[in-house]
Amino acid sequence: MDSACDLPFEFSRKHDLFVLPVTAVIDGQTYVDKHDPVTTQEFYQSGLLQRGHHAETQAFSPEQIHDLFMEKIVTQYDLAICETVTRTRSLIYQNASEAMNSVMAHYHEPRKAAGREGRFSMRVIDSKQIFAGQGLLAAHTVRLIGQNLSKNALRHQVDSFTDKIYTCVIPRDLHYIRERARRRGDKSVSALVAFLGKALNITPVIFGQGAIGEPVAKTRDFNVAVEKVMNYAAARVEAGLLTPYVSLSCGLTWTEIEDLPGLNNLRDACERNGVELLLSQMGITSSIYVGPGSLCLCLAAEPHHFRDFQ
Repeated sequence: MDSACDLPFEFSRKHDLFVLPVTAVIDGQTYVDKHDPVTTQEFYQSGLLQRGHHAETQAFSPEQIHDLFMEKIVTQYDLAICETVTRTRSLIYQNASEAMNSVMAHYHEPRKAAGREGRFSMRVIDSKQIFAGQGLLAAHTVRLIGQNLSKNALRHQVDSFTDKIYTCVIPRDLHYIRERARRRGDKSVSALVAFLGKALNITPVIFGQGAIGEPVAKTRDFNVAVEKVMNYAAARVEAGLLTPYVSLSCGLTWTEIEDLPGLNNLRDACERNGVELLLSQMGITSSIYVGPGSLCLCLAAEPHHFRDFQ
């Protein structure tokens, strides 16, 4: 997974998930986002991610990704599945695919030198997701791997699952979103801004499948929006999910996260239904993209709409 993927650090460490870094450039200074929880917490406490700072993310180049795989992956594993942030938002999928072609042509010698026998294979998968959605897909993939599926069956199930993930995003600061989009030349938020008009002091709830969403609620208060999303998720958990996870990432300090309205209600619903709540602090990469203070919640379910669970 790449650094845009939000997952609890303990979950990633428990399952030995490898993070493909993303470079963050903030006020002209370069940082490599490796999902280190201490570094992430320092970023939140330092205020570096606030609106006044010029922050951008840069995907690792094909050459950088190639070198990482040759050093860290082909010498230790027989099969690698690389799940990237949606290709509509980043060059990571394209760069990883180019790197894969190079790795497959040159892995033999370093693998032999490391004492690994047999062939190496890898797949690059467009998650079609952002942030917590990538985390949900990664957790589900780990679950599928535990079922000892064939490589082809695993790839098919992961591919088909990407279309079943529903995402709720609450951006904390629409000014930040608008400025980020303007600098990137990204016109995908124009419909959102048009919907909200000039009242950029409101807090919307954006809902949809994967990275494609639309405003489904607008409030004057962030906490009201958060409670709407928590109640939606709790009700959807009670109705049934397609994988026993809910992924929730927040661009907040841990103290602020624990105070979120409706969080305990969602926790209780998950516990009653055997669902694991994957609660994480939003990573540096995703926080730069959507803005500090934002929230992203994802789950997988049968077709439905946000209003069905209000």
